[in-house]
Formats: sequence, structure tokens, C-alpha cells
Amino acid sequence: MTATTWTERLRELGIALPTVPTPAAAYLPAVRTGNLVYTSGQLPLVDGVCCTTVGKLGETVTVEQGADAARLCTLNGLAAVHALVGLDTVVRVVKVVGFVSSAAGFIQQPQVIDGSSKFLGEVFGEVGRHARSAVGLAELPRGSAVEVEFVFEV
Repeated sequence: MTATTWTERLRELGIALPTVPTPAAAYLPAVRTGNLVYTSGQLPLVDGVCCTTVGKLGETVTVEQGADAARLCTLNGLAAVHALVGLDTVVRVVKVVGFVSSAAGFIQQPQVIDGSSKFLGEVFGEVGRHARSAVGLAELPRGSAVEVEFVFEV
């Protein structure tokens, strides 16, 4: 990578961080403890409006649409980190946990959450490689098809 900071890298990719939306309940978008930042679950919001992708994977939402939603969740997660500590403090991505609203028999949760993992690799390169879980659920908040949370080392 040619960028010297993560914010420069986003500019190179033509990506602007969104504004962090006001939480919908009693929680914070991100919290730092020691050298780790944990984000709350991020939904596929655009301009604070939920959700760009609603429904269940394997029923009304395709794997490709789910992966795009996971990428959008990741962009929102990066915005939460940036608002708390500044994106340029990130040392590495530690963990990604992806939740996929899944129809009965749907088993491609890893391919959906790859939308997040691949985007993190695009932004952070080698330090974007991370541990990950991809979990299928019956329902997610606001009918969202995907929700993703993160742990970053700063």
C-alpha cells in the first residue's frame, strides 16, 4: 500500500466515512478498554437510515446482497472507531463477528460475512486479517439481513 495512514488509504479508495448514527437504545457505538476498541453491532445504514438490506438470506436476500450489506456494516464500524479514537490509531483488526438473518436451511453465512472481511483487507492490507465468526439467526434488529461487530487493536 502507498498510503501512510488509514484515512489516506480510504481517500485513495474513494471512500468517505459516514457520520456515526445516534444509538437506537442504551448503548455506545464503540468503547475503548486498554488497547482494544469494541464496536456495537453495526447495521447496513446509509445516512443514518436503516436498513439498506432487509429480509432473510436464502429467502428474499441473495448472498451478493448480503455481502454488500456486510461491507456497509463495516464502513459504519470504521466510522464508529474513527469517531472514538481516530482511524489512524488502528494497529490491526482483531475479530469480526457477523450475524446473518437466515432462512431455514441457509448455510452460506461465511460467504455473506466475506463482504466485511474482504473490505477490511482492502483498507488495511495484512493487518486487516482477523479472527471471525459468522452466525445464522432467525431475526435481527429492524429486520436487517446482516449485522457485524468488530474488535480493533489501537
